[in-house]
Amino acid sequence: MFQPAIAGFFLGASLIIAIGAQNAFLLRQGLLRQHVLLLVLICAASDALLIAAGVAGLGSLVRGAPSLLPLVTLAGAAFLLVYGALALRRAVHPGVLSGAGGGPTGWAPAALTCLTLTWANPHVYLDTVVLIGGLSARYGDAGRLAFGGGAVAASFAWFFALGYGARLLAPVFARPLAWRVLDGAICAIMWTLAGRLLSDIL
Repeated sequence: MFQPAIAGFFLGASLIIAIGAQNAFLLRQGLLRQHVLLLVLICAASDALLIAAGVAGLGSLVRGAPSLLPLVTLAGAAFLLVYGALALRRAVHPGVLSGAGGGPTGWAPAALTCLTLTWANPHVYLDTVVLIGGLSARYGDAGRLAFGGGAVAASFAWFFALGYGARLLAPVFARPLAWRVLDGAICAIMWTLAGRLLSDIL
């Protein structure tokens, strides 16, 4: 079960680590040291719930209908190729993240903002329920759980590192070069995973 867990971890990490509204908000709150634990738990627990729903729901559906597996694998590979291309574009035209700016200061407004950025983002459902859930079916019943567990572990690791390491990361990621390197690595990982998926069905 070690290999599915590692695959799930790297896929989950590739999908989570990207410039986006949720990560920018968590980084800013981390810089300000405001409600960091609450917000980290909201982000990570939300991902865990969605991944579990995908692995238990879509993963079981695909597992029960073997004819769907090549289609889900092909769709997953296409999604990873497109996502990798977007990461490559970000690497060519990097942005920066900053902790400056206004925003909610109380725990309730901060939590509501975090929940909105998480659950109102359609990409989170594609990433967790559709992509991770669907691809988990490739590993059988036990491997499917390990794959989902790896993705959940990546989510918790990233959000805790971002929230509590924000003050250390901020000077680094205030420079476009850092995001250029990071997004380039994300592109390489996603395209490698897509290549492996395609090799399984071609």
